[in-house]
Amino acid sequence: MTQLASDDEEDVPEWADRVKATVAGEVRRRRRAMGWSAQDLADRSAQLGHPIPRNVIANMESGRRATLPLVDVMVLAAALETYPVCLIFPVGYVERVQELPFQELVPTWEALQRFTGEEEVATHDFGLVPDFDYHASLVRGALASAEESESSRFAAKTATSRAQREEAERKHNESEDRLIAAKSQLRSLRHEIRESGAVPPSLPHALQDVEPPEHTALPSSDGRPER
Repeated sequence: MTQLASDDEEDVPEWADRVKATVAGEVRRRRRAMGWSAQDLADRSAQLGHPIPRNVIANMESGRRATLPLVDVMVLAAALETYPVCLIFPVGYVERVQELPFQELVPTWEALQRFTGEEEVATHDFGLVPDFDYHASLVRGALASAEESESSRFAAKTATSRAQREEAERKHNESEDRLIAAKSQLRSLRHEIRESGAVPPSLPHALQDVEPPEHTALPSSDGRPER
């Protein structure tokens, strides 16, 4: 897949230009599909807090803009009601892309999957993404168990027969066991995340009893704990 050429240095800007052209082309396509002018897109970017002037957008779409900052891609995607990755790898609109310099063109769908981590690359590190995914799964399970526990508790109180009450109590006990197990797993996972020097996700109000209050404050973007 990798091709090294004698004029490697010349290939780097060519690759960068290709990436910029792909993003610019998808911005133009989405803008027109929404019935927007370049000024409309500029106005929307300003509303989002990061103004991108009309002439900058026009220069980008025509290939005259020398740079394309990441922050612009993020804001343009939000303004066009899509995701940044969809501007970089416009699946269905660009058949093949070049992921990195000196590489052959590959199907856009494959490149997007590698970019997002959906297609694993043996030498790449996912960081804490799997842990956060597992955390989200445990939170969903715990909340569902808590809701079922409350529902079955109410059903037991309002049961009109012994059989109904016993069935409701059985469901209540089972859901309580699942809730306790999920909270225990959450507690262990959050401890492991902290032991790695990272900060775990915030907990919903209904699960604040998973750990002591002093552990629930998350640092803000400037590194200070939020209160």
